[in-house]
Amino acid sequence: MKLYDYILSPSCYKIRLMAAILGVKLDIRPVDFHPGAEHRGPELLALNPAGSIPILEDGDLVLTESSAILAYLAALSGPEWLGGSAPQETARLQQWLSFSHRLTANLGGARLHQMLLRPGNIEAMQAQGVEALRELEAGLFEQRLRGMRFLVSERATIADIACFPYVALAPDGGISLDPYPNIRLWLRAIRSLEGFIEMPGIHRLHELKPDPHPAGLEK
Repeated sequence: MKLYDYILSPSCYKIRLMAAILGVKLDIRPVDFHPGAEHRGPELLALNPAGSIPILEDGDLVLTESSAILAYLAALSGPEWLGGSAPQETARLQQWLSFSHRLTANLGGARLHQMLLRPGNIEAMQAQGVEALRELEAGLFEQRLRGMRFLVSERATIADIACFPYVALAPDGGISLDPYPNIRLWLRAIRSLEGFIEMPGIHRLHELKPDPHPAGLEK
């Protein structure tokens, strides 16, 4: 499988993260997104007329939407990441996948404005981002009342991977995560998943270092 990828793109990172967790090997094809705008060049427009990345090629199959790519990778590896068979879980998963596209527009838009000077109404995008984070915080609080750490069930699903990067990178767009304790716990739970990988701005969890001054020794 070949992934057309930009290292700073949260949408591309979703795919790299999902593949790493599942143990799926990807052939990474770097794209000069900025400043080269290679995603709008003839080679990539032939694959995706929308002029966006990520793009996944697997033989004759070409997928150009991150949610579809996540679902494809998960389906190849088994049903666990697709939310189970209960109608409520299926519906909840689809709802959070749709929500993830809103995060791309508001949190992602604010980040592009702040980091790459992309035109846009930064105040409106930040306000919409805060509204989305409050919605996510409420959803995660309700899940914790049910005894669940993730958006759909006690297990992580593609919905969590779809929403994770733009939320984790919200501070790049000038939006603090300090007011959202349930979001911060959820971010930590995802970063604790076996196979988790980093991207610039999102780091692995680190084990606590041993106390350099054990009890009874002078500090």
